[in-house]
Amino acid sequence: MKLTASPLDGVWLVEQERLVDERGFFARTYDAKLLPAIVQMSTSFSALAGTLRGLHYQADPHSEAKLVRCTRGAIFDVALDLRPESATRHRWFGVELSAEDGLALLVSKGFAHGFQTLADGTEVLYAMDAPHVPGAARGVRWDDPAIGILWPDCPSGGRTISARDAAYPFVGEP
Repeated sequence: MKLTASPLDGVWLVEQERLVDERGFFARTYDAKLLPAIVQMSTSFSALAGTLRGLHYQADPHSEAKLVRCTRGAIFDVALDLRPESATRHRWFGVELSAEDGLALLVSKGFAHGFQTLADGTEVLYAMDAPHVPGAARGVRWDDPAIGILWPDCPSGGRTISARDAAYPFVGEP
């Protein structure tokens, strides 16, 4: 596996090192050095391109690091720095992940995470180092102008977003 640092300290692009032969390829997709303790894995499926999920995080002391991989379709994946002491607080990093490219994003604790699907029938696999605690679930508005995430254009059907995600506060709001 090859790690490439993003502009945000604490977020890395993880590239598979594929061993290719006449059958296809084989690649390692997880290494305990990246995320020492996986305590939960989750999958999300989105039927339509333009589905936006996020920006989600868990409040301390339940914050989590996660390794995110697109296993079917494609997404525009985003990490938003929420760490109070960080020089890059409220900056974001976005990258396209697809089943074809095999890339993953490793997101440290203290970041919000979200994505927009780029293809119908998209599936995303998450590995987390902390269990989900419903009472600690928080979010930030996906369209907060103070953050300025440049989401991809949506297909003619428009963007699909849950009422909960659409109602999250802007940064700076309680």
